[in-house]
Amino acid sequence: IMLSLAMWRTRLGKESALRGGTLAVAHAPLASPRRWDGARRSRCLATPTRDAAEAVGDTSGGPERLTFTAPDDWHLHLRDGDVLADVVPHSASQFSRAIVMPNLTPPVTTAKLACEYRARIMAHVPEGSSFEPLMTLYLTDNTPAEEVHRAKEAGVRAFKLYPAGATTNSDSGVTDVRKCFGALKAMEETGTLLLVHGEVVDPKIDIFDRERVFIETVLPTILDNFPNLKVVLEHITTKHAARFVLDGPKNVAASVTPQHMLLNRNALLVGGIKPHFYCLPILKREEHRLAIVEAATSGHPRFFLGTDSAPHADQNKLSACGCAGIYSAPLALPIYAQVFEENGALDRFEGFASVNGAAFYGMPRNERVVELVREDWRVPANYKFGDDVVVPLGAGLKLRWRLRT
Repeated sequence: IMLSLAMWRTRLGKESALRGGTLAVAHAPLASPRRWDGARRSRCLATPTRDAAEAVGDTSGGPERLTFTAPDDWHLHLRDGDVLADVVPHSASQFSRAIVMPNLTPPVTTAKLACEYRARIMAHVPEGSSFEPLMTLYLTDNTPAEEVHRAKEAGVRAFKLYPAGATTNSDSGVTDVRKCFGALKAMEETGTLLLVHGEVVDPKIDIFDRERVFIETVLPTILDNFPNLKVVLEHITTKHAARFVLDGPKNVAASVTPQHMLLNRNALLVGGIKPHFYCLPILKREEHRLAIVEAATSGHPRFFLGTDSAPHADQNKLSACGCAGIYSAPLALPIYAQVFEENGALDRFEGFASVNGAAFYGMPRNERVVELVREDWRVPANYKFGDDVVVPLGAGLKLRWRLRT
């Protein structure tokens, strides 16, 4: 069955009432009209549910192609070993550069390990591709300031703060941010970015509240002590995170995933658990999804594309303790474009995908341009992943944009 994005979300969004063939969605504005265009609200769910083969929304008169600066992925998991041969070409076909996460087993904690990992990735970049992996290091309680300086000299762009136990392969992460003050000071001095998985891991805190509590308790400790440290709140999922970036200092930005623009927690839980929609941070209420869509499509310069594409073998997603992570690398760009189009924001898409992230990282924009063409296609049911398969976000979903290669 060829499902349009609207039909797919209609089947998943059971919390919304069907009224006259249209899903009615309540929306709470994020901020005053001074900061937001009150006339333009997220319309991802407010789309007539017509024939399943029909494209999403009313796009009559819309462009047939989008030509724009080549995009970057500012949050990507590539894993390691034999599966690099399967996943690296997917990202290389869609993006010019990507910030590569360091949560391997064992984690990438030194400049030497980062250089070795980069070499393994480059061995699988297709011939003729200009794809560039941008390396990061895994921050621990014991990361010395000297390693920050070595990383800077080696071209490492950032350190990743994983609260210990917060997500996949994060057991070696930070237990108390105050133990990292030496490393954070060196990062501030060298202009090395801090990338944050912004959730607390206190078992007394509900999993749906962990991002908000992190923003209210841990993040101010970092920013108050290191006011010139550039911080990226990665894969934001709540209206609280969106507001914090909007109202916060200029050294704080956020990356946004396709799944957190598309899905709320009903998609994961209603009508049976959907393990392929399980990710961390976990999907939230509809009001938060709407807030993320509005922030990402607003044109604000401190929101940018970061897929958090995270492949897992299907057998590990379907196990009794399924892995957190959604694989989106081969199709994230068309999904983002479709969401921007549905929200009347195609004119802001290039900024989100190709400009804002590079500017925040202090890097030049890519010189080459790419083209998305209006062409209906169906997301495959799965992709090869070592000896198994990986099921992508929206398997079987009909998309209207395709990257011309």
